[in-house]
This record gives sequence, C-alpha cells and structure tokens, in this order.
Amino acid sequence: MADIALVFGWTPDAMDRMNLGDLMDWRERARRRYAPDKTDT
Repeated sequence: MADIALVFGWTPDAMDRMNLGDLMDWRERARRRYAPDKTDT
C-alpha cells in the first residue's frame, strides 16, 4: 500500500475501502509508473 500512496498520493483511508484484487491492480499500476523500464519490455 505504501507504493500506491507514494505514486498516487492516496491516503490509507481511501485504500482501506478497496478489496484485495483492486489493491493488487493499483499496486501494479504504481510499480509501472514509478519504474517502467525495470520489468516492462
């Protein structure tokens, strides 16, 4: 959740309302936005 908060600026309260699947999806989006060249080819 920390990477989602860092990249998108969301508070823990906003993420607390999401289900696990949504959090996983947003975490992947945050990873791609923060470090797109590390694993995306």
